[in-house]
Amino acid sequence: MKYKVVIVDDHFVVREGLKLILETSESYEVIGEAEDGAAALKLIEELQPDVILMDLNMPKMSGLEAIEHLKEKNSQVPIIILTTYNEDELMVRGLASGAKGYLLKDTSRENLFRTLESAVRGETLLQPEITERIFSFKEKQFSTAPSPDEKEVILTEREQKILEAVADGDTSKKIALDLNISERTVKAHLTNIYTKLAVTSRSQAVAVAVEKGIIK
Repeated sequence: MKYKVVIVDDHFVVREGLKLILETSESYEVIGEAEDGAAALKLIEELQPDVILMDLNMPKMSGLEAIEHLKEKNSQVPIIILTTYNEDELMVRGLASGAKGYLLKDTSRENLFRTLESAVRGETLLQPEITERIFSFKEKQFSTAPSPDEKEVILTEREQKILEAVADGDTSKKIALDLNISERTVKAHLTNIYTKLAVTSRSQAVAVAVEKGIIK
């Protein structure tokens, strides 16, 4: 079985480069390409891909707007953000809107496939170097103190450790081994974390936790 991929980027060279890499795998098939968010929404509805590689900064409709539209439609197709080194704010907003993960456009072939594999499994692979960029962005742009009308989120010590491990890019299996608990218990803690943070995925949890100053 091949997973169907749609690539959304306004740069032809980026699309072609990703396509050439994906064509070397027996697990993925590029079924469509779009150069802006509006065209992407039509293509996604028509082709029903298994995973989407989405640029953020595009003409007509940005990738962020497209992600938000898909969220409103309750789309379950995993989205991986394609980002550059100067798009930290957009990346944080994209993750908070439901993207499953993110990749630098000059990422390695190994990272591309590892992130895709996690996405189609319903998991999120958070690369430590990009997570560090989110932390740095948060320190520059947000106050760690909650606003008066914002409910404070309190995590247990175990939940805090698990969330920090997620931010480091650890899988549920590795977290379970490190903490000497079952994967089922890890997932139960993650469910509690999602509920407390009002999110639905690992990437959202990290983005919101960073914004609120819960993890540093």
